[in-house]
Amino acid sequence: MTTITGYYRDNNWFEKMMRMKSFWIFFWLFLFSYPVYRSLHRILPPPLPTYFKVPEFSLTNEFNKPYGTKDLLGKYYVANFMFTSCPSSCPALMEKMDLVQKRIRGLGTKAAIVTFTVDPKNDTPDVLFKYARKRNSNPFIWNFLTGTEADLKKIVIDGFKVPMGNKEAVSKKLADKTITLFDIAHTEKVVLVDDKGIVRGYYGTEKVEMDRMMIDLGLLVNDSFTYKKVKKEN
Repeated sequence: MTTITGYYRDNNWFEKMMRMKSFWIFFWLFLFSYPVYRSLHRILPPPLPTYFKVPEFSLTNEFNKPYGTKDLLGKYYVANFMFTSCPSSCPALMEKMDLVQKRIRGLGTKAAIVTFTVDPKNDTPDVLFKYARKRNSNPFIWNFLTGTEADLKKIVIDGFKVPMGNKEAVSKKLADKTITLFDIAHTEKVVLVDDKGIVRGYYGTEKVEMDRMMIDLGLLVNDSFTYKKVKKEN
């Protein structure tokens, strides 16, 4: 007579735990309650600083139409400063603004970009129009502004409190040649302005700075949406 000997293996602690109903009850409770706990106890970033209100202005956009404070009321916008024949920092700056335009498309009409020329004598509406079209800028989001030199200096220097110099010749050596370029001293910073026309931040063009600006813009828009929703419910 043949005897068959079987092998019996005790379940380990993990297998026993997986068979327990109490484990699954606690598991599902944790799974649903943890996100709620995180949302209730998350540390919110501090409010953005409030600097000053941009004085009212009305300039001319690339369509030769008046554009200014009244058109921007209720919008969050990013202001930057350049001129179309800039031989130094402007090309890199404008590439960053191209990216900003792509990143704010989801905000619809809540956000805008405003580019101020610091060379109004040469950057006429027609010049700005051609420049804007080459950049594939969306006129519903991005406006290029010009005007008289006095008006531009007033809004750039006194309004946004950033520098704007005069056009000066700059000599540079290239190989065995010396060429003369014309440059205008101006800031490379971009300025974040809220829906009430108040400056909320200045940012460099480094990736980390531009990312910080986009986060701050999102916080401003979200805070405004939450405030309006609560106000409507009350």
